[in-house]
Amino acid sequence: MNSFITYLSNIFTHQVKVKSLKGLSGLKKSDAILHNLCVEKSIPGLAITITKRDEILFQKGFGYCDIENEIPVNPKETIFRIASISKCITGLALGKMVEEGLLEFDDSFYKYVPNYPKKAYDFTLRQLASHTAGIRAYRGKEFGLNQPFSIADSLEVFKDDPLMFKPGKGYLYNSFDFVLLSLAMQEASGMPFEQYVKEKVLDPLGMRNTIPPLQHPTIGSSVVENQAKFYTKTPIGFKKAIEVNNFYKLAGGGYLSTSDDVAKLGQELLDKNLLEKETYLELLTAQLVDQESIYYGLGFQVSEDNLGRNFVGHVGSSVGVYSNLFVYPNEKLVVSILINCTDSKVQNSLDSAINTLVHLG
Repeated sequence: MNSFITYLSNIFTHQVKVKSLKGLSGLKKSDAILHNLCVEKSIPGLAITITKRDEILFQKGFGYCDIENEIPVNPKETIFRIASISKCITGLALGKMVEEGLLEFDDSFYKYVPNYPKKAYDFTLRQLASHTAGIRAYRGKEFGLNQPFSIADSLEVFKDDPLMFKPGKGYLYNSFDFVLLSLAMQEASGMPFEQYVKEKVLDPLGMRNTIPPLQHPTIGSSVVENQAKFYTKTPIGFKKAIEVNNFYKLAGGGYLSTSDDVAKLGQELLDKNLLEKETYLELLTAQLVDQESIYYGLGFQVSEDNLGRNFVGHVGSSVGVYSNLFVYPNEKLVVSILINCTDSKVQNSLDSAINTLVHLG
């Protein structure tokens, strides 16, 4: 194992040297920042797609999607885990179900899953989608479960635990909220969650490379062509990330996709063609707790970036992935970044790369 890690640590030695940022601006500066992340071995690989007014402003792959075989990242083809950007996909599907009359945002969860253990308080689909239902977060190593759970099977992990607070009176970000939400959506639609999402969201948006992480009768083979290998950073290089099975939490953090596809998702938040304008207003309005914003809508972060610019979208972090989807309505800009490594603390560098591009075009 040590020799393998050493191999991973040394494999970049033939790469081009670190680029100086002195005198650089715009695309050249962003390119150099991201190039340096890989050369300095902060991350194994990265795919970025940035669009401005529905045209590609910058799209490129950096580093490797497979270190051992030296396969470079391709932003149109390399398939990454996208972690919590999955919640944005689920938010659109939830809005579509409301428009089709299959459910309402403020319906009780128990209307669709009556056998779920009763808690001290009722909670709604809106509260699940905004993390205000009181459902607990991961404990210990639950983030890395590697069990072949269906959505319903996975309830055994947390179903008997009490609510953390009275629904609507607190905010606790977690993925179990979206496990419950997807189960209710599945029951309401009468079809597997992933099938509804494919037919109503992914196919209409042309997101052909956005898929579940597991073989399923409605999807097809579990062998994913062009899938990146997933890594964890160590003090001496990169090692293979632990094996996980994220199918049960597909809605909250399980989808696989490309940077190019994620940019299409972001563009839809600007174009607003899939859903009615009123539905987008529901999804993209930050919810309130005690009259204070929680900076989260229904499946979407609704906040400001490090320079105070308004954005909607999501940051994702999970086993073998770190991801950004920032959609800037005022600038008509979409930023999609996928990294095949467990969070390696590079957000400041990503912000710097993004900041040089926001006002271009």
